[in-house]
Amino acid sequence: MGAAVRSEDREHDGHAADPRAGGGRTGPATEAFLAHRNLLFTVAYEMLGSAADAEDVLQETWLRWADVDLGTVRDPRAYLVRVTTRQALSRLRALGRRKETYVGSWLPEPLLTSPDVAEDVELADSVSMAMMLVMETLTPTERAVFVLREVFDLGYDEIAEAVDKSPAAVRQVAHRARAHVAARRPRGDVSPARTKGALDAFRRAVETGDLQGLLDVLAPDVVLLGDGGGIKQAVLRPVVGADKVARLLHAGTRRIPAGASLRPAQVNGRPALVLRLDGEIDTVVAVRVDDGLVTGLYAVRNPEKLSHMRRETALRR
Repeated sequence: MGAAVRSEDREHDGHAADPRAGGGRTGPATEAFLAHRNLLFTVAYEMLGSAADAEDVLQETWLRWADVDLGTVRDPRAYLVRVTTRQALSRLRALGRRKETYVGSWLPEPLLTSPDVAEDVELADSVSMAMMLVMETLTPTERAVFVLREVFDLGYDEIAEAVDKSPAAVRQVAHRARAHVAARRPRGDVSPARTKGALDAFRRAVETGDLQGLLDVLAPDVVLLGDGGGIKQAVLRPVVGADKVARLLHAGTRRIPAGASLRPAQVNGRPALVLRLDGEIDTVVAVRVDDGLVTGLYAVRNPEKLSHMRRETALRR
């Protein structure tokens, strides 16, 4: 059950929900869906934390959209967001049950993102690994309302239709979710230069096995989370504290074979590191930096979660 927090054993190549993959059909329905596809994927991914499940949601959305009488749809974007949200909510509840049997920590599926995602500060913040983990602490409905309101700025009436609640109830849910997130929201460094400096220092220390260098760049309360999904070795519980994290990383670097590479990348809109062994991605390490120090390390090793690191994923608001 280590890889249980995924869709059924199917191959997800990022195009399953793209109607262009199904015989080249064209028309208003196809054009409308494709015009909003990246937005719909972003909504589903932010709700689920799983790109594979988000792709499944888009497939389900497309199948429903293809059967709609377009003459009855006033706003295709709103309609598609509503269908996507409902499908994602249903899947999110099932995903929560499957996470209960997951081996070790569950981390969101990392996405290789383009520079334009990082330039949209609010979008980058909302899909960052640290923020996605905060959203994991919300109920499914709270998460849907928070994403649609705070990230996509939808009106309460529109959200109410998507989550099958009254606008008044949605306002209450939004207030509760906003307060919950605010109390846990990762602040992060607003200076790209400081973030890059900390990431570069961390990378040099890992590559050279410099224990003191690691201690210098890690915050006293740094947290390391690992996700191997029961397939790859990873820490099963959070490791907290600079000394513990530094010594664990220092010991781990001595086991990395010669020829391995550790390179920077943009993951979920933020700087990260990608470890490759024999040219294949072994580990994606998302990094959170506060005040010039590394405060969070999120290492994803589960191979079933690394397919969206092969090419950039387009995210839109």
